[in-house]
Amino acid sequence: MLCQEMFFPHLASQLQLLNSITPFSIIHKYMKRLIYAIVLLLLPLSLMAQNDTLRHEVLLETTKGNIRIVLYNETPIHRDNFLKLVKGGYYDGNLFHRVINRFMIQTGDSTSRHAEPGAELGLYSPDYTLPAEIHYPQLYHKRGAVAAAREGDDVNPEHRSSASQFYIVFGRRYNEDMIDQVQARLDQSTKGKIIIPSELREAYFRKGGTPHLDGQYTVFGEVVEGLNIVEEIQNTETDKNDRPLQDIAIVRATVVK
Repeated sequence: MLCQEMFFPHLASQLQLLNSITPFSIIHKYMKRLIYAIVLLLLPLSLMAQNDTLRHEVLLETTKGNIRIVLYNETPIHRDNFLKLVKGGYYDGNLFHRVINRFMIQTGDSTSRHAEPGAELGLYSPDYTLPAEIHYPQLYHKRGAVAAAREGDDVNPEHRSSASQFYIVFGRRYNEDMIDQVQARLDQSTKGKIIIPSELREAYFRKGGTPHLDGQYTVFGEVVEGLNIVEEIQNTETDKNDRPLQDIAIVRATVVK
């Protein structure tokens, strides 16, 4: 907490002098001005603190039901880009073009709005990418995680994210043997850089997710309402390109907080 002495180091001595030579009304007026000045000085700090703690939320109204997601402040570039696209109506009408049971649902290709049945989708996003904001193990692929899609390591070694395409994790629950197998694959693919700590192993035992993606994709939010809708979508029947046989769309995306 900031104290008055930081801004007025000789305040005590000044007030003693005022008490001895100045009528009370003048002292009172001086104190009011002093308090007002302190409030003005502290107000920007208070507003900054509120901005740092506010977590924006976005509502996806889909043809299957509503999904509400919260965006992480730890990934400000992805957060702000996502908010910009939502406010601009980019996601309205987008299909969930890639759906894999016990894995995830993916959207964000704006050409999917008027796609013919059976057309291959997922090839388009705006002509820019986002720098990776990977904060593992703090942010990981638990069930309900929202993460940015990207091109593969062979053409994208910096793990830069697609500007618009994202996926929502559903995944599965794991036992110890399964987690050990995932860790072995991670050891091989990341040369031992990605370790699944004990607390995350426990989370994958209890709640599920997709641990094999950890540390390699930017997780920038999570579902706070509507995980049952995610489950319903990921259970849908799909074609050879993982596109649902019956279109499932985001009717509207809005910033609600």
